[in-house]
Amino acid sequence: MDKVYVLDFGSQYTQLIARKVRELGVFSEILPYDIPISRLREKDPAAVLLSGGPQSVYGKNAPQISKKIFDLGVPVLGICYGLQLMSHILGGNVVPSKRREYGSAFLKVVNRKGLLSGIRDAGQVWMSHGDKVKEVPAGFVITGTTRNCKTAVIEDRERRFFGVQFHPEVIHTEQGKKVLANFLFDLTGLKPTWNMGSFIEKKTREIRNIVGRKKVLCGLSGGVDSLVTSLLIHRAIKNNLYCVFVDNGLLRKGQYQELMDKLRKKFFLNVVGVDAADRFLNRLKRVTSPERKRKIIGEEFIRIFEEESKKIGHVELLAQGTIYPDVIESNPVKGPSSKIKSHHNVGGLPEDFNFKIIEPLRELFKDEVRRLAEELGMEKDFIMQHPFPGPGLAVRIVGEVTNERLRIIRDADDILLQEIRRARVYNKLWQAFTVLLPVRSVGVMGDRRTYQKVCVLRLVQSVDGMTAGWYPADTKLLSRISNRIVNEVAGINRVVYDITTKPPGTIEWE
Repeated sequence: MDKVYVLDFGSQYTQLIARKVRELGVFSEILPYDIPISRLREKDPAAVLLSGGPQSVYGKNAPQISKKIFDLGVPVLGICYGLQLMSHILGGNVVPSKRREYGSAFLKVVNRKGLLSGIRDAGQVWMSHGDKVKEVPAGFVITGTTRNCKTAVIEDRERRFFGVQFHPEVIHTEQGKKVLANFLFDLTGLKPTWNMGSFIEKKTREIRNIVGRKKVLCGLSGGVDSLVTSLLIHRAIKNNLYCVFVDNGLLRKGQYQELMDKLRKKFFLNVVGVDAADRFLNRLKRVTSPERKRKIIGEEFIRIFEEESKKIGHVELLAQGTIYPDVIESNPVKGPSSKIKSHHNVGGLPEDFNFKIIEPLRELFKDEVRRLAEELGMEKDFIMQHPFPGPGLAVRIVGEVTNERLRIIRDADDILLQEIRRARVYNKLWQAFTVLLPVRSVGVMGDRRTYQKVCVLRLVQSVDGMTAGWYPADTKLLSRISNRIVNEVAGINRVVYDITTKPPGTIEWE
């Protein structure tokens, strides 16, 4: 299978590049910009893409790459900073632009024989740059321009080096996917062979080779990711898979029993349930740091899995439903990208544990996991359920987690989900949940003054969770939800609506 590698220079859109390439049927993976050339060569790339980034190529700490990347004999596409860096290294001239360009621009096509084949003139592209290429390197020609950027698209077709100053990976670039397709298929000669069917076959063989006759313990959360993980592993090793579903006391209202019944009866998995609510809450006493919460919860899960593995006997492997956004947000590639948070099953794992980890979905984005779930025969309603964080309601309570605060957030969350389902909005959303703030506000209820907690409603739309927009909910729906929460949930007297996008915010508050 051909693989395309995206070198990350810190762009907020790097993940979108990888996703768009996969959508076109080519497997892609993000690597640190400073990966040694020897390691990159070992990976046998079919092509290399250089992402955008926030810095200037002349900046003191600007991320750089070796000129040897251009000696690998594979096509290279530079995007934004990637274009400027490629030009700089190959002898072009990059200068600060007199007029910075952020937002939409319109592309004038000069030559349609290569990267811009089939691209219509004056189409919208999305710009985000302060520098520009004033003189292209020897061998390059300019094939696309905008009013403010005469080198919007440059190409050296003989050496198969290409660059675009705009971002073809974002939705605001109208024909961006076509530009990427031209690079991958027409100019690089790849075939669209990456799909879920091929992934299942490849991953099943891989799991069998790794596991052999060993036993695997899989921690189930009740969500799609961990269930798909278990079904994929069960497909490979059958009865040597043992599933554990832990009630950590941080689940939604009625979630534990409902999911236990479904896991056993509908999916025919060998599942052991563990009631550990008091254990988790005791560990979380007086803890307010979200990172500390995630690490405590991750460690406690591991300790329970270790105890359960002793009952089973000789379990060496622990399977987890880690997906690619978890990896990116917890352990970003070395370089300019920032760590966002520790996921309890990635960055939140304790250093001392006795398992070898197996994560068959580690390469997939959320929408790809859902397509995989369909291939494995899961029902649509379960596949399209909203993501629920591994640390559960602990990261939706800002501040210390207590039984009383869990009771409040559970009841408020239940009302929100009831109402969005009743309004037939649930399937339009990526996630919908409530957040309990550690502040009180003054209210008046029944002619009496109250001083109670504030609840946040968070409704977002997204494709893969890497970027998200807030949902413009109908005011009547918001009014019903607010009215019910204030009247039915003791302890809340104010409801507010979060209208922050990702970025700059995250979807979860912690």
